[in-house]
Amino acid sequence: MESGLTHFDENGKALMVDVTDKGETVREATAAGKIMVSRKVYEAIAAGTVGKGDVLGVATTAGIMGAKRTAELIPMCHILPITNCRVTFDMDEESCTIYCYCTVKVTGKTGVEMEALTGVSVALLTVYDMCKALDKSMEIGEIYLCRKTGGKSGEVRNEKVPYIQHENKTTKNDPLKDLDYQLGNPNRKRTVTGRGTLDDLDLL
Repeated sequence: MESGLTHFDENGKALMVDVTDKGETVREATAAGKIMVSRKVYEAIAAGTVGKGDVLGVATTAGIMGAKRTAELIPMCHILPITNCRVTFDMDEESCTIYCYCTVKVTGKTGVEMEALTGVSVALLTVYDMCKALDKSMEIGEIYLCRKTGGKSGEVRNEKVPYIQHENKTTKNDPLKDLDYQLGNPNRKRTVTGRGTLDDLDLL
């Protein structure tokens, strides 16, 4: 059965990929997603007045926990000894949207894309849970892999990943390489003034 899918055997049955003979390399993956909220919820998060507490602080912890437990949720994922996980947020005041980014790193035989995607998903679900008493119409969406590095495939980049433009000034750095810029400081509430694709970005 030549399908190109690695999680199926020749009979089409699901299997875990055997990575026994693969070499260990440093692997990293970054994923992103967003949650759109009402003005009331946005202002409560920004002001720190949500009844359940520090929304983004709790969501950060939840995202890290989710990334570490990915193998318990996704059947064919390997259990990986994650060496680093970073969850951060950007807040877009104009659209009342909160963007989440998760970067996971490991030295191992397989990648951490699923861990990064799970981290983003759990973090955004936690934002919803923390704020659902204020608004149940919040919308989670656009969860995707930004990039991955390491292993046989090397660096894989999602060229559709949005960049962030602050105060009408676009970064001069590649947003996928300058993760301090893209991921920001989780303790700083930043206002996003524009978003686009890498094709739109003039990298000086």
